[in-house]
Amino acid sequence: MTVTDETAPARVGDYELLALLGEGGMGVVHLARRAGRPSAPEVALKVLRPHIVGDEEARDRLAREVTSLSRVTSPRVAEVLDADPWGAQPYVVTRLVRGLPLHRHVREHGPLDEPALLRFAAGLAEALAAVHSVGVLHRDIKPGNVLVEDGEPVLIDFGLARMAEDPHLTATGWLLGTPGYLAPEILYGDEATPASDVHAWAATVVFAATGRPPAGTGPAMAIMDRVRRGEFDLAGVPASIVGLLSRCLAEEPSHRPGVDQLLGELDAGAPPLPAAEPTLALDRTRLLGDPARERVEPDQPPSETAPIGAEPSPRRGRRVAGLLGLGLVGVGLVAWAPYVGAAVLAVLAGILRFGSVTFERHTLRRQMRGRPRWYDVPASTVSAPAYLLFSLVGTAVLWLSAVVLVVVTALVLLLAGAPLDVGLAVTALAYVLCLWWGPGSRRVRQAGRRLTGRLARPTRTGPVLLLIGALACVVLLAVMSDLGPLWIPMTHAPWADGWLARVQAWGR
Repeated sequence: MTVTDETAPARVGDYELLALLGEGGMGVVHLARRAGRPSAPEVALKVLRPHIVGDEEARDRLAREVTSLSRVTSPRVAEVLDADPWGAQPYVVTRLVRGLPLHRHVREHGPLDEPALLRFAAGLAEALAAVHSVGVLHRDIKPGNVLVEDGEPVLIDFGLARMAEDPHLTATGWLLGTPGYLAPEILYGDEATPASDVHAWAATVVFAATGRPPAGTGPAMAIMDRVRRGEFDLAGVPASIVGLLSRCLAEEPSHRPGVDQLLGELDAGAPPLPAAEPTLALDRTRLLGDPARERVEPDQPPSETAPIGAEPSPRRGRRVAGLLGLGLVGVGLVAWAPYVGAAVLAVLAGILRFGSVTFERHTLRRQMRGRPRWYDVPASTVSAPAYLLFSLVGTAVLWLSAVVLVVVTALVLLLAGAPLDVGLAVTALAYVLCLWWGPGSRRVRQAGRRLTGRLARPTRTGPVLLLIGALACVVLLAVMSDLGPLWIPMTHAPWADGWLARVQAWGR
């Protein structure tokens, strides 16, 4: 990318880049328009990664693919408008589509009802027919590559497309895609065919109907194994289409219906929609929101998609604020009532560790099967004593480490002659930090973040927790400073027998 001056937007070829829309394994997608033409329509420009077009053969392959894709003009497809396979920064320009990826649309609005689902399935089949009509296979149909624009599906991202009639291009065995949406023959190493796209079409329609990946979730190898065996969860799919989807998910490509048959059975013979105009006003809030996650599948491992990165900063900030608030309450409690406060936090750390172990094993059990079973909760309940014993070992190590740190900190402060209230506050802070960051605390952090993340979902919850925690800490420290610490269950301070004076005298 080149920049003409500090205020000018970055440019690629003849286009100026306006905003980052998302990233994927194939490249980086930008909102762009023709440079020097403010009235030009905005487009989606994908800058391809170096390893995708690293040699002349790959660039030639891209040029052939773009030549074919440029002939697709269906409103169901984000057609190619421009490309430069041979430039220093190869890129492809497509029509800009207003809409959410299917997985985000389902997450925000729920699975499609039967009329909307039939309309969606027919529209996506029309997109597939338009692509196949120019001799191209998409190869990566999935919820992240289907945008829902005004209730209609639009197929995007031909990053894995190949010309079906060119054996030279398919002989390389370019096997990339998303577990759960790839056809079994692809997973076995065979060449893709139009039937492979039909399989992916059906899996995507099942997700639209149920909100669940049809092959379940979990490790990629487990998902691919279910696909190979034809184990798909079609519960919740309307009866009017479940039979068709079952045939499209057949293990043998020859047993799947063709695209023309799909269109016939879905009664999609209505006149095609008018071509979408790329000059439509852009809803930037919907399109640019959460860009780092827009192309991430619910069941897709991070290694097979774009880098997920951190969660959105507003949500993360609320969660951090909530954690700080709870931590401040812990500091004030331990400073005011050292024995009781330390015991309460130790028990809380044990509960969080136990919950983390139970949740992890429970989730892993479900992921390996790909779907919930009726006996998952009973199995976790029966295993709870073993999980508790396992978590107690780590909790004991964590608590002993915190006690050692507290003793060392207290001795240093006593030898330094620090005031009692300051010493107790600093020692309490050291105890809380050790429970959060000490040996064996990883599960405490995991469970604490998960719990606080749920509490901090509302916009103002995190700051409110921080404010309440700060006020509670100030009140407890003030009470401790004015009335003295509460040594329950002991009746006096541990240095009341005079050993403090002897230690201070030894230090001098």
